Amino acid sequence: MRWPWTTAPNDRDEPPASVSWTDTLNATDWTHYTDPRTVIPTLLLTGTSLFFIHVYKSYLRRIPSADHIKPELFRRRSLFGRVTSVGDGDNFRLFHMPAGRLAGWGWMPGRRVQGWKRERLSAKTVRITKPHSGAFGLGSRAARTDASSQIHVRIAGIDAPELAHFGRPSQPYSSEALLWLRRYILHRHVRAYIYKRDQYERVVATVWVRRWLIRRDVGLEMLKAGLATVYEAKMGSEFGAYEEKYREAERRAKRAGVGMWREPGLLARWMGEGKGVLESPREFKTRMTMGEKSGGAKPAKNEVKVVKATAKKS
Repeated sequence: MRWPWTTAPNDRDEPPASVSWTDTLNATDWTHYTDPRTVIPTLLLTGTSLFFIHVYKSYLRRIPSADHIKPELFRRRSLFGRVTSVGDGDNFRLFHMPAGRLAGWGWMPGRRVQGWKRERLSAKTVRITKPHSGAFGLGSRAARTDASSQIHVRIAGIDAPELAHFGRPSQPYSSEALLWLRRYILHRHVRAYIYKRDQYERVVATVWVRRWLIRRDVGLEMLKAGLATVYEAKMGSEFGAYEEKYREAERRAKRAGVGMWREPGLLARWMGEGKGVLESPREFKTRMTMGEKSGGAKPAKNEVKVVKATAKKS
C-alpha cells in the first residue's frame, strides 16, 4: 500500500527534454536590459562611481611619506599640509592634509594631524648665550614627530648654513637659520610644489605659507633675511621658475648686510674683529668632505678672527 502523497513509478513525470544553450539564449527576453529606463541610470551610477574613485585617488587620498609619491605627480601636483617639525635650516617634515579643512582635517573625528605633540624643552636644551651657539632657549617649544607618517621636504633653490651632525662642526649662522625657519613655518599650513625626490629620499619643493593672509615663498624670504644662499650644486639644482628672483634677493641681502652678510659693527671693529671671508654652505660641505678624506677638516675661513695689531708705546 502506498501513501496518498506518493506516486507510482508509472505515474512519475518524464525527464525534461534537453535544450541547447543557443536555444536558451535566444529564448531570453533582452528587451529589459536595453530599455532606456534601465540603461541610463546604470551608466550614470557607474560613471559617477568611477569619477569619485578617481578624485579620491588623485586628490583626497593622504600621502604618508615621500616613498608613496608616484613619479608622474612631480612637477604636476602640490601638497598641502601642516609642518610638524623642522630639522635643519632648509628642510622640514610635512603631514599631508589633502583638501585641508574642507575634507575635515583638524575638526572631524579621525581626521586629526597625527605624529606630533608640542612640549616644552627640558633644561638640557642649549640656550643661546652667544651667536651661533644654539637654536633655542628654555621655554620654547619643539615637536615630536612620527617620521613614518611625514613627508620629508627639502626647500628648493636655497642652501642654509649647516648644523653640527655626523661628527662635523656647525657652520656660523646655522642656529639662526634653523630658529628663523621654525618660527616662520612650524605648526603652520603650507603648500609645497614638488619637483623631484633627492638622494636622501627628501622631496624637493618650492614652499609657500600664508603670513597675514599673504602667500609668501619661504625660500625667497630666507634669502631676503640673509640666512641662506642660492643653491650652487653642479648637479640637481631645482628652482622652478624662481632662479633669477632668488639670485636677486641674495644680491640685495649682501648689499644690505643682513644675516650672514652682516659686517662687524663699530665696537666690534674697535675691539679688533675684522671682516672675515664668508664660506657658503656649499663650500663648507666641500671642505668638510675633503678634510675627512685627508684625515681631518681644516678650520673654516670665517672661524678665524682677524685681529688688529696695536702698537705699544715703548
